[in-house]
Amino acid sequence: MKLPKTMVVRGFRAAGISCGIKKTGKPDLALVASDRPCVSAVVFTRNRVAAAPVVWGKANRNRGRLRGVLANSGNANACTGAEGVRAVRETSRAACEALKFPKDSLLVSSTGVIGVPLPVGKILAALPVLAARLSARGIPQAGEAIRTTDAFPKRGVRRIRVGGKTVTLGGIAKGAGMIAPDMGTTLSYFFTDAALRPEDARRLLSETVDDTFNRIVVDGDMSTNDTAALFANGASGLPPLSGTGLAAFREALRSLLLDLALMIVRDGEGATRVVRIFVTGARSRAQAERAARAAASSPLVKTAVYGADLNWGRVIAVLGRAGIDVDPMKVEMKFAGVTVLRRGMRPDPAAERRAVPRIRKDAYGIDVDLGLGKGSAFVYFSDLTEQYVRINAGYRS
Repeated sequence: MKLPKTMVVRGFRAAGISCGIKKTGKPDLALVASDRPCVSAVVFTRNRVAAAPVVWGKANRNRGRLRGVLANSGNANACTGAEGVRAVRETSRAACEALKFPKDSLLVSSTGVIGVPLPVGKILAALPVLAARLSARGIPQAGEAIRTTDAFPKRGVRRIRVGGKTVTLGGIAKGAGMIAPDMGTTLSYFFTDAALRPEDARRLLSETVDDTFNRIVVDGDMSTNDTAALFANGASGLPPLSGTGLAAFREALRSLLLDLALMIVRDGEGATRVVRIFVTGARSRAQAERAARAAASSPLVKTAVYGADLNWGRVIAVLGRAGIDVDPMKVEMKFAGVTVLRRGMRPDPAAERRAVPRIRKDAYGIDVDLGLGKGSAFVYFSDLTEQYVRINAGYRS
């Protein structure tokens, strides 16, 4: 994994500082802003216990015209009631005034501990300094400021040629635990100097998030704060992308999102392995996805992956309680490309011995064919280690 040291997207400036939310003094307040109006698209968590920034963001009528994001770490501003929503409104107002932006033209996000009032005063006091430090090279610093339990930053950049010009797409994300997204992600933001039509921005973000961030599992828990956003300011000078240019942009966006999503799985609060489970032969795609998510979220499967224990019995047991149609006699299973269970419930000890060295690697695949239909789905997931327990046993303390 190689992170870009610099990230410049024309027309965007950013910064990240410490405003005192985190006891450690590490960066905890990020701001990314476009010098010109944007087309934007946002998707949020489907968790019904949504954090105040999510509640406020969903109600924001400017959601398609946002010019950037203000995000804090160290405090989720979740389960904070009306006070939490007032905190979002107040920080949004102050940040927009500092930038001389129209009202409600910034996305506001938070991440961190749930159930603690957001220290609004610290954010307001820091905003003038934060705004003054905005720089064309500041996106990586903003990425640092949204980290919580992340062991490393997540960022990436893509460039494509359209109409003889270079279009740049950059992104930052955070996340390591509480990962099982649904039409949102952890916190992730994508900035491009391309021009996009509003309907294309919404469609592309929804499709690519569904193909990437919505296909990862660390622990099976969905965050109250998950938010993903795309900002397109047209600073490249090209007209709104269409045809082959739009198709190339979609592929670049999907590639970037997948890289960042896999970084989150690799981080996984102590994770040592990444596995892609691919379920085929289900009655429907919905059943295949349900089966894949059940296996990816199973502590027994995840600890077996950690121990490099080729325990296909744990996987098939999960399928039986996943609420899908399953006939054990029709199931076939591969670990790291080696068929270890054949139809008719026939295990292959010799194949298992061949597969064992392969599952000691830091990434491999589990393929399950249910033999019942044409439905298929995949999920990337991490193993479960002692480090995950240590981190989450004392998250508030």
